[in-house]
Amino acid sequence: MNCRDLGEKAGIGEDSRCIVLAGNPNVGKSALFNALTGLYVDVSNFPGTTVNMCYGHLGKDIVIDTPGIYGISSFTAEEKLAAGLILSADLVINVVDAAHLERDLFLTLHLIDCGVPLVIALNMVDEAENCGVSVDYVKLENLLGVPVVPTVAVEKKGLHQLVGRIAEARPGRADGSLRSRLEKMGRMYGISTKEALLLLEGDREVAGKLDIVPGMERNVLYGQRRERANMVAAGVIFEVTGTGGFSARLGRLTIQPATGLPILVLVLAAIYLLVGVFFAQTVVEFTEGIIMQGYYEPAVKSLLYGLIKPDSPVGIILAGQFGLVTMAVTYLFGLLTPLVLGFFLVISLLEDTGYLPRIAILVDRSLAPLGLNGLAIIPIILGFGCVTMACITTRLLQSDRERFIAIFLLALAVPCSAQLAFVTAVLAGLGIYYLILYIMIILSVMVGAGTLLGRILPGQSTPLLVDLPPLRLPRMNNVFTKAWIRSWDFVKEALPLFLGGALFLSLLKITGLLYVLQSLMEPLTVGWLYLPRESANAFIMGFIRRDFGTAGILNMPLQPEQQFIALVTLTLFVPCIATVMIIFKERGWRQAVIIWPAILIIAFLVGGAVARMLNALGSVPGANEPVALTGILLVLLAALIYFKGKERNV
Repeated sequence: MNCRDLGEKAGIGEDSRCIVLAGNPNVGKSALFNALTGLYVDVSNFPGTTVNMCYGHLGKDIVIDTPGIYGISSFTAEEKLAAGLILSADLVINVVDAAHLERDLFLTLHLIDCGVPLVIALNMVDEAENCGVSVDYVKLENLLGVPVVPTVAVEKKGLHQLVGRIAEARPGRADGSLRSRLEKMGRMYGISTKEALLLLEGDREVAGKLDIVPGMERNVLYGQRRERANMVAAGVIFEVTGTGGFSARLGRLTIQPATGLPILVLVLAAIYLLVGVFFAQTVVEFTEGIIMQGYYEPAVKSLLYGLIKPDSPVGIILAGQFGLVTMAVTYLFGLLTPLVLGFFLVISLLEDTGYLPRIAILVDRSLAPLGLNGLAIIPIILGFGCVTMACITTRLLQSDRERFIAIFLLALAVPCSAQLAFVTAVLAGLGIYYLILYIMIILSVMVGAGTLLGRILPGQSTPLLVDLPPLRLPRMNNVFTKAWIRSWDFVKEALPLFLGGALFLSLLKITGLLYVLQSLMEPLTVGWLYLPRESANAFIMGFIRRDFGTAGILNMPLQPEQQFIALVTLTLFVPCIATVMIIFKERGWRQAVIIWPAILIIAFLVGGAVARMLNALGSVPGANEPVALTGILLVLLAALIYFKGKERNV
């Protein structure tokens, strides 16, 4: 992306400047952008959360916020996006974390080597002082040859001074021998100093444009730049005392297994209670049950039925069981919106406190055999509150491969809180042995499926490389604003999908294909699962919402083993309509049409296997111990697959 193209789109004049903010993750770039332009951008303490390019205005100039990067070679999507903007900018404001100066100066020197006009915002000087770190910014300015302004972006301190020194932006003091080489290459190939440097470092984008072989000196140049950064930092940092106070001590405790795991359990329990219980049950019962179903739907139906017949095709499409203005609107605004808002509130809190990367570090090694890294624990835990919401949280994961695996496992083997309530009710009547077997079967299927996907899908789990920002109290105005904007953006994206899904189901009902589907399921329910014919209704309801299908088990005259077979199958059954729509949105229709039938096949395969196992054991009386023993064997098999995957991962 080119600055000038963006400037034309933004409508800036010929005499306006394009100012780009560049820096590592978690240095306060977005907070500084907000302060300079007055526009809101996500401000987070986790790498990769600012994944979009945003721009605003500072007087007649345009200011562009870029993703957090560690260098400007096009080795990642973030670097590729940022590099195009940085190298075409009129000037760059390099935002540097004063508490991590040695780390951040690598990017600063990379920018100086490229010869871009530069101003440095030495940000978070307050946090650096709290950690006992003081930076001589005047000496730093002399060493680098560019203006350096100390700032506290979240409090708008130093902002006026920074704006006043933008006009002094200039190229810094680059390595003399390197600059000579770059100028010589520029004359030879007819390229700029910036392009020559990227070419030396092996940038395929630049090499492709010139149709020449990319350079092989990346490691050498990076090593030299790292040494220079260390030397500069050593010359300007002083008064390093103490351990950083309570925040630093607590931060260390959160990543040590002996103390970090208990803290993690408490945090995850709090997340589940907030999202899985309060939002998914209490709030949703009010928004969906009272507001939407108690007031909104009756009012809409009363209005529509005064104009059209309820049993007419139009009446069914608009206000029937899957009505566009009834079920679709109720699901989106009564069910999904509170859940999404709750999730984004929790994630915003975790991001702003700096705790999110610590969670990932603690569980990273355990999830690696499943093809996931530690970040996946967040959607897995939240899935027990709402699988729909958890599928959205897979955006946290760093690779497309990991997002696919996580969504597949969530849709396959994680029951939501609503379904868990009915699962508990069914298992309470079956006894402890069936409870043990149920847990072992679901756990085995989840571990086995995840490990197999981790082994057969191309690629490997992304190494968890994260910075650990200091733990801090969240800024609640930022948390609420971020949660609201993210939720509103999601609702706008999801609305067309929900309307399309509701229309599709209504057409199935009008044409009678929904009842045909019920008849087609009889060979599976009767012949394969050993269930009575009417049990097909539970599975039809399961297509709408899995908890509806599970609730149907309680109302059928089934034997204990039949209840258990239906329970296992419905737990592994395709998720509710809301989740299916989100899967289509997050993964696209090509992958969604693979995930959906694959889960359906696995559910019936496992259900049929359980039916035959229980049939071989000869019914429940006198067979409780073998039932539990069979579950233990299943877990051992899953453990074998898991540890084989772990060996491969290592």
